[in-house]
Order: sequence, then structure tokens, then C-alpha cells
Amino acid sequence: MSVVAIIGGQWGDEGKGRIVDLLSQHADVIVRYSGGNNAGHTVINKLGTFKLHLVPAGIFNPDKLNIIGSGVVIDPSMLLEEIAMLQAAGVRCDNLCISDRAQVVMPYHIQQDKLQETLRGDGRIGTTGRGIGPAYGDKIERSGIRMGDLLHEETFLQRFTQALEAKNRVLQAYGGTAIPLHETYLRYLDLVQQLRERIVPMFPLIDTALQRGDRILLEGAQGVLLDVDWGTYPYVTSSSPGAAGACQGAGIGPRDLTHVAGVFKAYATRVGEGPFPTELTGALGDRLRERGDEYGTTTGRARRCGWFDAVAARYVQRLNSIDQLIITKLDILDELPEINICTHYRLHDTIIDYLPTTAAVLAQIQPIYETMAGWQCSTEACRSFYELPPAAQAYLRRLEALVGAPITLVSVGAGREQVIEVHPTF
Repeated sequence: MSVVAIIGGQWGDEGKGRIVDLLSQHADVIVRYSGGNNAGHTVINKLGTFKLHLVPAGIFNPDKLNIIGSGVVIDPSMLLEEIAMLQAAGVRCDNLCISDRAQVVMPYHIQQDKLQETLRGDGRIGTTGRGIGPAYGDKIERSGIRMGDLLHEETFLQRFTQALEAKNRVLQAYGGTAIPLHETYLRYLDLVQQLRERIVPMFPLIDTALQRGDRILLEGAQGVLLDVDWGTYPYVTSSSPGAAGACQGAGIGPRDLTHVAGVFKAYATRVGEGPFPTELTGALGDRLRERGDEYGTTTGRARRCGWFDAVAARYVQRLNSIDQLIITKLDILDELPEINICTHYRLHDTIIDYLPTTAAVLAQIQPIYETMAGWQCSTEACRSFYELPPAAQAYLRRLEALVGAPITLVSVGAGREQVIEVHPTF
């Protein structure tokens, strides 16, 4: 048995989807464990380019079981659109199932999300407006509706009626529009009818796979610096993208985790609002954005770009017991004569090596950089670590030393063949 959690080590968009697509060839079960359709994974393979938001990136392997886990919040209409998109491209989706414990994103969640973000004004968080935060909020308040509830018409009607009465009051207080009961109820019954055969009790599936000794891949969304407890609060997501969230969302005990692999870009990006200590706001930041095609998969928003932050990366490594580093987009740095790595922060007159708790303090820190020589040649044709330019090797070795874990994979391009295996992941 081998259970590997693939988690984002930064603010999301690290390239987890393409890594899961690659590693799923060696797995038996792939579980998407958290988030919703606010996250996007781009996968490029022989069938084309796919932007996935809910379906696990292992779906392109027809003999692998893909599960949307209990920690995910699901907009059924968006999921059906995604399945239809995949099927139109020739991807079999009969190997996809959905936990009956996963929460449902309802229309009032989406409207509430947008209204709240508008009312925040200059204090906006940068939400995608997909209803994810309010859906997770209802889960914690115990007023949420789960996928399994949709299978039982009377249960669904009872829970929906009860929730809608309170939600419509909230929406109208925010200046929104009341959601109609009967019309929405019938619409969701139709949606679930199209998903009925996929909705299953998740625990027996996972427990049987563990007992059988299957290789299980846990696929995260977003990144640990967006974790609701440990991220740059309040500029965070509403779930736990890290290793603890992987266990919780997939229904796997912590001792069953074999490895935790943290995915990091060779530089850093962030989409939306919030502190970003190593952000590059000038021409160099623009250059990285264009070379790296740094635009959000879900929203299309331009990502903010900056240098690799080893202070934040070390924090993430320790929080999640990361024992493998996966570095993506090394090739984006190919043209640079010098590359900076943030090794410490300066807070007023004090040098610190940890991530401050509050966003207000984070906004005051100054990064302290270590400068390394660039390699100024293409890495895209390299297929082994030792084919990389010496300066690129030195950069990667320095990241290992600063973060505190060995590198297992390095990507130097968008293709599957452009992922260099330094050490085995499974």
C-alpha cells in the first residue's frame, strides 16, 4: 500500500493537476479531497488541453478509480458541464464517482458570495464568486445539503425548505434576490438524476482500497498558504488544502499517509488579494507572467508574480511533514541572468525566519534575498537532472536545503515528457 498526498506549497496554481495526471499512471485510486470549482487544474495530454475544476486529474486513465471526496463542495451543474466536456473529447468518465458526503453548492451560496464580496469594498478578499465560501460556511453551521441528500426527495425538500427560508432573508438584507423554492427544487432533482449512479458511500471504497494495498493518490486544490487556519488569513480559501485536509477529505487516517509531496513553482505567484512578500511589481514581474502564462484557470485573472519565498516554503514543509518537493516551471527562469531566493524576512529592525500570523504584519515585512546565478539557456529538452545546466542544478539544490526536503520531480515544460524524475514518488 502507498498513499501519496499531492499538496500545493504556495498560494495555489503550482501545477498540481499536471503532476497528478502524470503520477496517476502509477496509482490505482485518485481522490480529489477539497475545494470546489473555484480551483482549476490544467492538464495537457495527447487528447488536448483540459481545464478541470472538480473532476480529478486522474480521469484520463480509464482503468483508475477517480473519486470526488467528502471534503469537496460541488456545484452539480458545473460538474455535469465538465463531464460533458471530457466526454466530447473522448475521455471515458465511467470511472468517476462522487462521495455522498460531499456538500452541494446551491444558488443562494453563489449569490451570497458575490454580494458579500461587493460589500467588502476595498477590503475584498478576491473570491471567485462561485459560492464556495458560503457552502463551506453552511457545512460548519450544519445547515448544508449533501450529495446524498439529493438522492432522497423528501429529505432534500425538507432540508432545502428549511435552509432557503433563512437564506432568502440574508440575500434580501444584502440587497439580493430571493431564490424560488419549487423551481430550484425541481432543477436540482433533474441535475442529481444525471449524477445518481455516480454518488456512492465513500468510506467502503477507500477502506477496501487500503485493505487491498492499492496505490492511492490524494489530489489537492489551492495551496497551503490559502489554508483557512494556517494561510494568510483572511485572504484565504474556506477549506484545508494541506495534508490534514487530505486525510479528512479523503477519509484516510494520518498514519496511512506514506508520503506528502509539496508542489512549488520555481518562482511564486498569487491570484487575488492578500500579502505577497516577494512580489515583483515592475517589468520583471510582467515578464514572468507572460513567459509563464500566469492567468487564472478559473477566472482568467492575471496572477501576481514574484521570487521563490523559502521562508513561506519552509513553513509549509513543517506544517505538513512534506518529505518530497516537486518543482514546476523551472524553464520560465531560463532567460534570467540572476535569480533571487527569499531566505529571511526583515520586520522593522528584526530579522525573522517564520511567517507572521496577521496580514497587517505580513504587509510590513521586507524580504531578504540570496542571489544566485541564472543559467540563461533552455532547459526544455533536458530529460534528467544531470542534463540541466550546472546553475539550474545549483538553484534546485539550494531550494532543497532551504525548504528541508528532497526534490523528486522537476518540470521544464508543459508536456508529460518534460517532467524530470529525480527520485521515485511512489
